[in-house]
Amino acid sequence: MRIFLAVFAGAAVLAAGLFWYQNQQSQPPIAVMAQQTGTPPTSTLEAVKPAPEPVIEKPAAPVVPNVVAQQPPALPAPIEVAPSPKGVDAVQNYSTLAPPPLDPNNPEDVVMVSRPAFVLRGQSSWDDGYQKLAGSFTRLSDEAKALDLKVTGRAVAVFVETDDRGFRFEAVLPVASMPAQRPASWPSDMRLGATPEGKAIRFVHKGPYDEIDSTYEAITAYLDVKGIEAKETLIEEYINLGQESGDAAIEAYIYVQPNK
Repeated sequence: MRIFLAVFAGAAVLAAGLFWYQNQQSQPPIAVMAQQTGTPPTSTLEAVKPAPEPVIEKPAAPVVPNVVAQQPPALPAPIEVAPSPKGVDAVQNYSTLAPPPLDPNNPEDVVMVSRPAFVLRGQSSWDDGYQKLAGSFTRLSDEAKALDLKVTGRAVAVFVETDDRGFRFEAVLPVASMPAQRPASWPSDMRLGATPEGKAIRFVHKGPYDEIDSTYEAITAYLDVKGIEAKETLIEEYINLGQESGDAAIEAYIYVQPNK
């Protein structure tokens, strides 16, 4: 019996030892358990640790080059058109015998409107024509100033008669109003009158007065092609009379009146 108990007890002790030993083999080491239930290992922490926020640096102030201040380029000086002779300088608000041309390069049918004017008769050779006309306009302008009358239009020349030696003309200067009577101080070749009126074909000449013959040649050719018979009287209106006959700034309207 004692032997049985001893054997039983030994067996029990052996069984308990085996049980303990097996139990220990099935449990993970303490260090492993600590890692499973506690703080993750360092490598795991590093894996889940949020990435540090990027450091945003304030951009450096732009470097402004030390540029020497420069003055803007000077504008070219305005081109000055030489004024016309005394008394007939170009004024923008002066009226013309007919409204300004729509196309200066082509003839245009117009109707001239009559206005009060001072008229001076004269004659000249072809060589002295420009100087004679300019001097006549100056005389008329001086008379208008003496009477305190405003000049309202461009100077006009009406060529009454022409031949190989020269021409007879009437210099016409439009004024705002007429005096009550012809001034007693006026010479016999000066009178109160009016600018030309009626239907006309207008041509434009630009360039020296010395070259106006070429414009008249073109006018003659145009009238021939159109079969237009014109009056012998020719009318020139000076938009810019210039300083001399060779002045390239000269501009004139030429009016030709048909016979019909």
